[in-house]
Amino acid sequence: MALTYKTRRRLALLVLCVGLPAYIVVAVSLVALIDRPSVLVELAIYVGLGVLWIVPLRPIFLGIGQPDPNAKPED
Repeated sequence: MALTYKTRRRLALLVLCVGLPAYIVVAVSLVALIDRPSVLVELAIYVGLGVLWIVPLRPIFLGIGQPDPNAKPED
């Protein structure tokens, strides 16, 4: 089932405004469980988790910055 452009835009906004802050809280909590790793290890964990969240959500964000392909052209 393909999502329409309008649905993907709304879903992307929801993910960025609600999902991403929740993911950040979870990521910081996971790193806090480890007994304060070195700065480089901690940085690597945050970079890895920062890239990991977008992998399953990539199809939602593809083409969101472009004009609606199904919109009627304005003359």
